[in-house]
Amino acid sequence: MGIAAPRAGVAAGLPYLAVSVCLFGGIWPVTKAALAHATPLWFALNRAGMAALASTLLLAVLGRLRWPQRRDLPCILGIGTLQLGAFFALTHLALDWVPAGRTAILCNVTVFWLIPLSVWVLGDRVSRNQWGAVLVGLLGVFALMQPWAIAGQGPGVLPGYAMLLGASLCWSLAILVTRRFPPGRPVLELLPWCFLIGAALLAPLALWREPAGGIGAGSWPHAAFVGAVAAPVGTWATIEAGRRLSGIMASVGFLAVPALGVAISNLWLGEALGWDVLAGGLLIGASVVLAARG
Repeated sequence: MGIAAPRAGVAAGLPYLAVSVCLFGGIWPVTKAALAHATPLWFALNRAGMAALASTLLLAVLGRLRWPQRRDLPCILGIGTLQLGAFFALTHLALDWVPAGRTAILCNVTVFWLIPLSVWVLGDRVSRNQWGAVLVGLLGVFALMQPWAIAGQGPGVLPGYAMLLGASLCWSLAILVTRRFPPGRPVLELLPWCFLIGAALLAPLALWREPAGGIGAGSWPHAAFVGAVAAPVGTWATIEAGRRLSGIMASVGFLAVPALGVAISNLWLGEALGWDVLAGGLLIGASVVLAARG
């Protein structure tokens, strides 16, 4: 399987990528604001549980709620355990130490993992222009992260960043699973089962780590938006983008998520806005254009 997707495949995947970027770019500032009145793991559990309920009700109304087939199981297990259970746990815990804008950056930088894994596992090939897109995109991430300022960001920032890199690895592995073992049914019909697995993994972790935790009244509007809208729709769009686009296009395209997340964090939460946001956003935008050209 070559890494340069056909033009028709790119055109089919870009709308899903756009939906993913818009929803997941804004989800981390919303979550950061919600954690003023909620604990991380209980918020993550609510996100998975509410998304399972919302996607189940939607499919029931559409008459598309069905038991999964045997061929669907690798996809369901990969998404449920890696992209939802592990990813949600690591990212929500990291928000205790890492600003929302920086969280949006690192947890979405699948380019660190997805490209070498796609080459190694799937036999994808990367052109010179695509490697250039990766380099330009990583320069944009470097500008957004401001690694020279890490020392002044608090004692827990390094463990937080490690959690976010682990989260991006889990997401990358989930994308590889869905590409290596494509499901028999549309991904939308598998979402309730995926979210149920994610919630089943998060529930004991929340009870263990946050026995007195929960979600306060001030955070329920945020929880409703994240759980009922952003999580199911954004996850569906992200999975479809990852399946339809090449590894290089998907991983570089997902870099637009942190650019939007940092911008919203600056405007809403008052996180510092400066040259780094402008330069990083421009570089990431340029990398997406380069990757699309192949």
